Amino acid sequence: MASSTKRPRPRAAEASAQDRSRTAPGAVEPGAVESEAADSGAVESEAVVAEAEAVEPEAVPHVRVAVIGSGFGGLGAGVRLRRAGITDFVVLERADSVGGTWRDNSYPGCACDVPSHLYSFSFAPNPDWPRSFSGQPDIRAYLEKVADVFGLRPHLRFNTEVTEARWDVERTRWQITTTAGRWTADAVVAAAGPLADPQIPELPGLDSFPGKVFHSSRWDHDFPLAGKRVAMVGTGASAAQIVPAIQPQVGKLTVFQRTPAWVLPRRDRAITELEKRLHGRFPITAKARRGTLFALRELQVDAFVRRPGLLKLVQRLAERHLADGVADPALRAKLTPDYRIGCKRILLSNTYYPALAAANTEVVPAGLREVRGSTLVAADGSEHEVDAIVFGTGFHVTDMPMGSRVFGADGTSFAEKWKEGMEALRGSTVHGFPNFFFVIGPNTGLGNSSMILMIESQLNYLIDALTKLDEIGATAMQPTARAQRRWNLELQHRMDRTVWSTGGCRSWYLDKSGKNTVLWPGSTTSFRRATRKVDLTEYELILRSDDRAAPPALSASSARAASSAAATGTEEVMA
Repeated sequence: MASSTKRPRPRAAEASAQDRSRTAPGAVEPGAVESEAADSGAVESEAVVAEAEAVEPEAVPHVRVAVIGSGFGGLGAGVRLRRAGITDFVVLERADSVGGTWRDNSYPGCACDVPSHLYSFSFAPNPDWPRSFSGQPDIRAYLEKVADVFGLRPHLRFNTEVTEARWDVERTRWQITTTAGRWTADAVVAAAGPLADPQIPELPGLDSFPGKVFHSSRWDHDFPLAGKRVAMVGTGASAAQIVPAIQPQVGKLTVFQRTPAWVLPRRDRAITELEKRLHGRFPITAKARRGTLFALRELQVDAFVRRPGLLKLVQRLAERHLADGVADPALRAKLTPDYRIGCKRILLSNTYYPALAAANTEVVPAGLREVRGSTLVAADGSEHEVDAIVFGTGFHVTDMPMGSRVFGADGTSFAEKWKEGMEALRGSTVHGFPNFFFVIGPNTGLGNSSMILMIESQLNYLIDALTKLDEIGATAMQPTARAQRRWNLELQHRMDRTVWSTGGCRSWYLDKSGKNTVLWPGSTTSFRRATRKVDLTEYELILRSDDRAAPPALSASSARAASSAAATGTEEVMA
């Protein structure tokens, strides 16, 4: 693969600034003494130079690529950039360590609901996973190790939150403002992920609650729960892990449930030392294990996206699991969903139902309506006294806060662009935002498999795009409005027959208009094919230009005619 580290020659204005920066303040440049002796107006000339330097903008570091976020997406981007020969990049992280959602979510019982050997990079297998479904500490440790082994530490910039990113039309680059300073970059990779910003509902009286309040992703480990009256608001994936973990220690647990979830058994077990040694000594065995897990989940896709009726058998298994875990018919009725399994996220737990059936747990079949002092009032009018409130109410997924901070070529933000719903071309790029690449962008989520598979596919697409720009000699690319619209019309047409659209529920996959802008209506294999390489006919290319005029756009067909050396493939994912 051709190296992607080539940089354009400095423009005239940049070159002069670079020349000035090489001379330290107060130093005498070569020939200055002779010039001063020969020119009686030297003092006046120096004053002019001093004035010019006084208005010269402060030097802002420039990089080829700025990556936002250091979770799986951001670290994966860093690894793939380095392997493609691109080392001129930074990873901007608002926290003080890597890990993304696996750093932020440290609540009791936090674990992954995808098997460990599938929930890891294909290029960084881990033979030492302790369990078939590993916990948060082990996944976070894995990401720390990835940062070390693949040499990403020098690129990381911690405590650096991006407050604004704006496309500079004249200079064809991104102007990035952070809490730790400014950068400019040829390209931006948004890898913060959809589960980054917690969502707490606006409730009357919440501000005056005298007890402790926190979101599941901002767990307060200094607050003792023992003997306390605790409210768990929400019954999603986090709650299904938190409830069994805290129920034995709290005095009273009140669970506010707007909608029950379907729950299946969790086939979890410790991975034996023999298995670990086998995977470490013979990597092909770990690869075979991963391949089996992958194939089983690919076989499930058809039931979710084309034939939801096939999920009836799975629903019967879930009903049996509920009957085994909850003996009380009244409680069982509260916990039985009225929609088809798969419409909302399926939970995996062996301990959730027994915890809900415990003597110190009360399930309120309604959402939380308001707070009156230490009294919580449910939507059904019931009142409950509590000492602490834990919100398991999800994240800003379809209205990501970062959208109001990123501004494209015409000054429009993502928030404005997406008022009618998020959309992108192949989940990766958006018209009007040149050289801005998403990792886990719109409609790339999954309902049954590992997001790492989707992340690696999008990284293939990213590397191919940057490589093609170098080979063509263009500085930036953006999808055509037509290509983006056609992609999303077809995607939404396929979405119509999925269980997420026909299952009879309202889920966090849907935006306020009822449009599913989160999930991918297909297999991970089909997404891998769709993002294997960049199709230049779907893009407008922007040529390099000087600072005196806005850069010209070049049609993809013209670009390909000008350079027959455009890339024809993409780098394979490393095993």
